[in-house]
Amino acid sequence: MKRIIIASSILILTFLVTWGHSFYISAFTDELTALLETAETQAENENWTAAQDSTQAAREKWESREIYLHILLRHSETDNVYTGFREVSEFIQCQEGGEYSAANARLIAELELLSEAEQLTLKNIL
Repeated sequence: MKRIIIASSILILTFLVTWGHSFYISAFTDELTALLETAETQAENENWTAAQDSTQAAREKWESREIYLHILLRHSETDNVYTGFREVSEFIQCQEGGEYSAANARLIAELELLSEAEQLTLKNIL
């Protein structure tokens, strides 16, 4: 009986930690996406300084959780997001509207895919 209780407790704990991680990643990527969408709007209005500030704020939030993200996510995914931030920043500095919009959309899509991959769904389990 003791073994069943211990095994059940471990299973429940694993499920709760996984669920918590999924919720955290979803909220975190939503926050970054909102900042990047704000930056997009600012760039469309030719306010490149504000767009840079919003993008930098998103990048700093990403980097502030870098250890957690590198431990729990695939390195290729975190590297793609980091590369995306660098690419977007370069296009903002050059004030290249079309290229910036495409790079920003790609970065937002990578964040959304990262969040989706971490959700506790049947699609991800199978």
